[in-house]
Amino acid sequence: MNCPVRSSCRTVFLRLFCGRCKGEMWYNWNHTCEREKEAPLVSMLEEMLFLLVLFGANVIQGITGFAGTLLAMPASILLIGPDKAKAILNIMAVLSCSIIAVQSLRYVDVRELLKIIAAMLLGMGVGMYAYAVCPLTYLIPVYGAFVMAVGARNLYAKKAPSFSRKEAWAVLLGAGVVHGMFVSGGALLVVYAAATFRDKEVFRSTLAAVWVILNGLLMGKDFFSGVYAGDVVFLTAVSVVPLAAAIYVGTAIHRRINQALFMKLSYALLILSGAMLVL
Repeated sequence: MNCPVRSSCRTVFLRLFCGRCKGEMWYNWNHTCEREKEAPLVSMLEEMLFLLVLFGANVIQGITGFAGTLLAMPASILLIGPDKAKAILNIMAVLSCSIIAVQSLRYVDVRELLKIIAAMLLGMGVGMYAYAVCPLTYLIPVYGAFVMAVGARNLYAKKAPSFSRKEAWAVLLGAGVVHGMFVSGGALLVVYAAATFRDKEVFRSTLAAVWVILNGLLMGKDFFSGVYAGDVVFLTAVSVVPLAAAIYVGTAIHRRINQALFMKLSYALLILSGAMLVL
């Protein structure tokens, strides 16, 4: 049975933010939004599972400064669909990384930050185009296999990789392509960061700053494309609570725990997360 409070709240959000109604609800509250006639986009159970996934993934985000969206995306795609997952997780990434970046601003490597942003912006254009024209039936399993491969490589690597200048730019461009498609370029970026940053505070704070800038640009694009309407707005608002709790928990653990252990955990979770889309 649907919760009447939840249904009423959703109706208000649909009426106020639905792009299909073109403002008619402001003048005629009895106007029936077309979305209200449709079946619910996701069940309450699926939404609750999504919030749990969001919480767990962002605890890791709070610890390491990366992997929140990457860990949450595969399960979120299965629960609420790729378009909504991208939109909501993107906002959550901006919020969580803003908190981390502000708290550890003095550790941000500005030179590397600018280099990463420049390379990934080029790749993101390619990624957004690929997402628009390529069938998701093929993209999603390929993405899942990619996440598994990166997780396995990092989990069993005996030492951090090293890159030539050309290889480093290729890795960053690839990270941009994946980020443009699935807001989850962290897997490749982490490979680069592991070879570049030796201090965990610099690693965490610089990656967080990267996601604030890149995801902020994607969020602006989604806003002007009309993505943030109806159910997306409702679920985004609800998601703020588990996100805040996750960042608080993750930051507390970050200050007390062995970073190497949780990097291993993150890589293991990447493998599991990717497998959910491949199987």
